[in-house]
Amino acid sequence: MTLLLAHISDLHLDGSERATERAERTVAYLRDLPQAPDALLVTGDIADTPAREEYEEAARLLDLPFPVIVCPGNHDDRAGLRTHLLGEGASAEPFNRVHHVAGAAVLACDSTIPGEDGGRLDTATLVWINETLSDLPADVPALLAFHHPPVRMHHPLPDSMRLGNADDLAGLLRAHPRVAGILVGHMHTGGATMFAGRPLLLAPGVTWTLRMPWEGEPVADRTQPPGVAFHLLDEDQRLSTHFRAVMRAGAEV
Repeated sequence: MTLLLAHISDLHLDGSERATERAERTVAYLRDLPQAPDALLVTGDIADTPAREEYEEAARLLDLPFPVIVCPGNHDDRAGLRTHLLGEGASAEPFNRVHHVAGAAVLACDSTIPGEDGGRLDTATLVWINETLSDLPADVPALLAFHHPPVRMHHPLPDSMRLGNADDLAGLLRAHPRVAGILVGHMHTGGATMFAGRPLLLAPGVTWTLRMPWEGEPVADRTQPPGVAFHLLDEDQRLSTHFRAVMRAGAEV
């Protein structure tokens, strides 16, 4: 069986009409697909601030007819995400969850450092990843998802606040060949590279697109449409990814 996982990131819902419209456009596109994805993954910066209203708006927008998997970004608040998005009890502990979807395990991990823009998988999270992967049945492939890319992506802004302890993660992955890929956000641009011998896939940003250095200014390109990544994990544990721009209805391409 092949897993079809839709992947978005960096909604930065801030109560503005612009942010709401772009997020609404993106989830409407996903909702209207002829074949629904097995799940939607949202890799952080769901809200722009810890405001309750921003998470309540996210809860409304992400009320979809298929599972939604979330992990926090550096703009997110762990307690607010739990309380106002998921309807759980408040807690400031790292937000780590495993989701079983279409025969695969998706580990949504917390790479945030409260109060900072950079990322780190703390000791408790690394232990959780190791134990969760070790406990999976032998025939279940896995994907890791978190916010901060663990490698340099060749832009000074996100590279200055990427995952700080990537070597710890690389060492852990050597013991777990079942991990077929790593899915992240934070870059505000779709991309693909390798990390620890695995595909590393970056979701496009919903709120705006990062201009790379060779594209010139401004850094935040607000004219580009929101984007979605579609990841397919097949029975051979091969991960394929397709990127799509979500245009306004009637917009010319």
